[in-house]
Amino acid sequence: MPPSTSTKESNNSVRQPGLFITFEGIDGAGKTTHIDATSQWLRERGHTLLHTREPGGTELAEALRALFLHKDMDGLTEALLVFAARRDHLRQVIAPALQQGHTVLCDRFADATFAYQGGGRGMDWAQLQTLEQWVVGPHQPQLTLWFDLDPAVAAQRRALARSADRLEQQDLDFFALVRSAYERRAAEAPERVRRIDAGQSIEAVRTQVLAQLEALC
Repeated sequence: MPPSTSTKESNNSVRQPGLFITFEGIDGAGKTTHIDATSQWLRERGHTLLHTREPGGTELAEALRALFLHKDMDGLTEALLVFAARRDHLRQVIAPALQQGHTVLCDRFADATFAYQGGGRGMDWAQLQTLEQWVVGPHQPQLTLWFDLDPAVAAQRRALARSADRLEQQDLDFFALVRSAYERRAAEAPERVRRIDAGQSIEAVRTQVLAQLEALC
């Protein structure tokens, strides 16, 4: 298990024994592939891992995820729903694991809400920041890997991989706004959010990911 002195914290994070690493990007950017590879890399180095996702991670949050993905609703309802799920997830799963010294890998976290509901749905950025302050507080990840990919390429990958859920059915203009919102989040927290060029080969993307992990761990 890595000692706490090995972590590099952002100014907005709270000191905790474990590492909190999140994976972000538009659907089709390849997050899942590299989360699995990252899990293996960290286990080989002695980390005790928790692999989770958002929305989801608890019984309540998974129920809210099902509503979020399959029921029609406006942007504000989406944001409130995912922050409610995030509150339960953070309180019941993420924070306890970090306090036990585990390394938490999470497929999406608060940045996704700013990207999809802030960028894609046009929700007020300041309102989302208020919700983030209430729900997340100081429990920001030490590292966020943002898998950046052209929306048209991501759409092609999604079409080959699976049937689309409610959000994945949005058009390219929607995903262009999502991508721009991720860029904004990265600019606001450059010490935490690291861009990964997801348009390269799997091997080249893995090299980028490992470079960030080695700097952190």
